[in-house]
Amino acid sequence: MSDVQSIETTTEKRVEKVLATAAADALIERLRQKHGPVLFHQSGGCCDGSSPMCYPQDDFIVGDRDVQLGVIAGAPFYMSPSQYEYWKHTQLIIDVVEGRGGMFSLDNSEGVRFLTRSRLFTDEEIAQLQKDGRF
Repeated sequence: MSDVQSIETTTEKRVEKVLATAAADALIERLRQKHGPVLFHQSGGCCDGSSPMCYPQDDFIVGDRDVQLGVIAGAPFYMSPSQYEYWKHTQLIIDVVEGRGGMFSLDNSEGVRFLTRSRLFTDEEIAQLQKDGRF
């Protein structure tokens, strides 16, 4: 019989607020190759509806109160505080579909555009986000 006790370890998987599909990852990389480092800001409506807008990092000033949801394919992803209050119960999944991107978004001339899909967090995921101080 062994004197070594089995130690059970639990690792909690980090709950991500924003994810990207493989197609979105590939488009982000293509845009980064053309334009350098990029970031995302979820638009709040107006002309382009509510869509993920991709900008060169040096060309967009993030607001002092904007909320960073995470990083996708090396690109920070932000939204306004008021929009975050509306979306905070959902995980955003950034995807790519055919069509034209927002007027000022870098995906505009690519023949495809970024699209935000979403799903509600489970109660367990919300509890984990709260525990992590990220809700």
